[in-house]
Amino acid sequence: VIGVVGSPAKADLARTQGCDEVIVGSEEPFTAGVKRLTGGRGVAVVYDSVGASTFAGSLDCLRPMGMMVSFGNASGPVPPFDLLLLSQKGSLFVTRPTIVHYTTKRADLEALGAELFDVVASGKVRIEVNQTYPLKDAAQAQRDLEARKTTGSTILLP
Repeated sequence: VIGVVGSPAKADLARTQGCDEVIVGSEEPFTAGVKRLTGGRGVAVVYDSVGASTFAGSLDCLRPMGMMVSFGNASGPVPPFDLLLLSQKGSLFVTRPTIVHYTTKRADLEALGAELFDVVASGKVRIEVNQTYPLKDAAQAQRDLEARKTTGSTILLP
């Protein structure tokens, strides 16, 4: 698992959360870091929560027949692109999943919920609440999120 973070402090956090390798984006372009760490081969899967600003670079990190999972728009939505690019870069796959499509039936929602809580209860995934804000300070919480000052989960309290 290769994680990409914005600061050395977040690199330490990523390692404690299970990343085998961490690239600090402010010190090295993530595409170069992935190529360095994989001996130029690229990775099988990229999970991209950022969107517009990282989409092209995420594709460049994939090995042939790799899969990119785009699940966020932190930097804005991904602009339209030419599908031919996927074949040119090695017969790549791109998906944009949303939970609503995986939980249209009540039984599916319950099964996925049970699976999530089982994984959390096992300790394989840790939910860390690293900051809380009074609800009246929701605007500050949003500013801190946008400024990348937060880690883990953020909770607004009544």
